[in-house]
Amino acid sequence: MNTSALQSALQQLNLLAAQSQRSTTSAADSNAMGGFSGELQASLKRINQLQHTANSHSNAFQAGSPDVSLNDVMVDMQKASVSFQMGVQVRNRLVTAYKDVMAMQV
Repeated sequence: MNTSALQSALQQLNLLAAQSQRSTTSAADSNAMGGFSGELQASLKRINQLQHTANSHSNAFQAGSPDVSLNDVMVDMQKASVSFQMGVQVRNRLVTAYKDVMAMQV
């Protein structure tokens, strides 16, 4: 295993550690904001962050940056895609629940 592979693995571990620290901080912020609303806002921020990360890694790879490999770009894009699809499904469930509640009042 060469040094660039070790440096890449170390960089990924540092990135994961930073993301987990941000997620615990955002969870504490969402609890301070109040329950469901805060958690929904934190989830939207996480989805947005994943989209921006995937986009920046994609741009860096296209520019020829030696620090970004194709597999990192593809993994980041898949993470962003899955999180976005989850957000869409949550939105659909909320709209359905809202319509059901409004139909009960009649």
